[in-house]
Amino acid sequence: MTALQFSEEAGYVGLAISSFVSATLLPGGSEVVLVALVQKFPEAFWRAILVATVGNTAGGMTSYALGRLLPNCVEHRAIIHLHRYGYWALLLSWLPIVGDALCVAAGWLRFNPWLSALLLAAGKCGRYALLAGGWAWFAARGMT
Repeated sequence: MTALQFSEEAGYVGLAISSFVSATLLPGGSEVVLVALVQKFPEAFWRAILVATVGNTAGGMTSYALGRLLPNCVEHRAIIHLHRYGYWALLLSWLPIVGDALCVAAGWLRFNPWLSALLLAAGKCGRYALLAGGWAWFAARGMT
């Protein structure tokens, strides 16, 4: 079996696109692209995490913007509680299915976009760092 051949720059472009798409309502999986890039170019570890985080956060903020387009005229107790405690839930925006809904809901609830972007980025960066770090740990021990 031949290994997939790509340049480091092409890997970054593919990772940015993949991480953006996977954070929107469209299906996608940036994890495989991140692992492939880190496997082929171990020195790109932190840059790959940064590219994936930025792309995934941009995709999440796109979902946030779509949520802002929805009218927000409900004043239910649950909505009031989400306004009070909901920002921290954005740390879980990396979760499959639920994460996309959290981003849209943050926009719908008119959460502060800067704080939303910060919490989205923190959660997504943590996930990518754990994923890439776990892969690097397994690779260093010859388990791949």
